[in-house]
Amino acid sequence: MPLKPFIDYLLLEKNYSALTVNAYQKDLETFSEFIKEEYDMDSIKGVNYSQIRSWIVNMVEKNLSNRSINRKVSALNTYFKFLLKTGDINLNPLSKHKALKMSKKIQVPFSELEMTTVLDDLNFDDDFESIRNKLIIELFYSTGIRRIELVELKRSSIDLDSKALKVLGKRNKERIIPLLGSVIETISKYLISRNNLERIIDTDHLLLTKKGVKIYETLVYRIINDYFSEASTKVKKSPHILRHSFATHMLNQGADLNAVKELLGHSSLAATQVYTHNSIAELKKVHIKAHPRSKK
Repeated sequence: MPLKPFIDYLLLEKNYSALTVNAYQKDLETFSEFIKEEYDMDSIKGVNYSQIRSWIVNMVEKNLSNRSINRKVSALNTYFKFLLKTGDINLNPLSKHKALKMSKKIQVPFSELEMTTVLDDLNFDDDFESIRNKLIIELFYSTGIRRIELVELKRSSIDLDSKALKVLGKRNKERIIPLLGSVIETISKYLISRNNLERIIDTDHLLLTKKGVKIYETLVYRIINDYFSEASTKVKKSPHILRHSFATHMLNQGADLNAVKELLGHSSLAATQVYTHNSIAELKKVHIKAHPRSKK
């Protein structure tokens, strides 16, 4: 499949991030390999829905999650829409496709006590990796940024004078997030330790490994999981749960939903409202505890 025009379209016209475009390309290449192997087809133009459905069944048999399958099919659908625009096809075989149902997973945030235990009670040493790890946890919890956004932070993303963080989010949308004083202190300490590394290969990115290269997503996940395993019995301990905790705790403390939406970098309020169920649960506790009629 000639993908370059499509890739250029995603990057230049749709303004998708390089990470998203790379994922789309991999998904389309996987589909291309499938139709070549199963149907001996070199071109997507003659693909029909029955063949696409067999691809979906193949992914189900490989135990891919419905979420992953829907994402891959969505990438293919976007490609078909592009081919319709360019006149390469006359009909989108996915026009009537319905996405696989996904069970709504309840994301249980860390409690404020668990956050306090990790940040205040656990022993962080003064070596480079310990300081960096604490900064990673503080950045997640105090800003609500995504894992990939954290990995891609540049040194220039930090403005210590204005105490702000510049984040490049989905579709290259930039947002500015205020930084707490305690986080500024950790950043300053980290930068000193970073400058003392024997060798810095990646001079642009903020968060590095001890070898001087940019940190990677699996390492970030491992850091969060390791530290929170000491303070929490929750099954899932990930950067996304920290983002969830940030939003939930902000709402519990009375933050405006629109303000949280802007901080998280959501394009719509509906995406932010998924965090409100925990806030409502907290309000119910307060209501029952405080209302004079609750004891009757």
